[in-house]
Amino acid sequence: MSSESGSDDVRVWLVERGYNNRDLIILTYATPDGARAFRREIAAQAIDMDTVTAARDVSPDDLATVEDADDRERYAEEATRMAAEHDPDETI
Repeated sequence: MSSESGSDDVRVWLVERGYNNRDLIILTYATPDGARAFRREIAAQAIDMDTVTAARDVSPDDLATVEDADDRERYAEEATRMAAEHDPDETI
């Protein structure tokens, strides 16, 4: 991450990858407890091999609360699995 990355940043793990009808790839990263998530949209044409990593460090201001209990549970399970199986900077 950048050298300006502060110690207040929160590590989030890739928990979901989707596509929409505008040719965007939607990446969802979540905290290990699944309670907060960071969503990123990337044009399919703009994505390259090292754009999508197992984890990111993001500002707490960029995290949204995950309201749905089922989503929180699913995100927590996937974030835990990703953290156990992948290095944070590993391309996924």
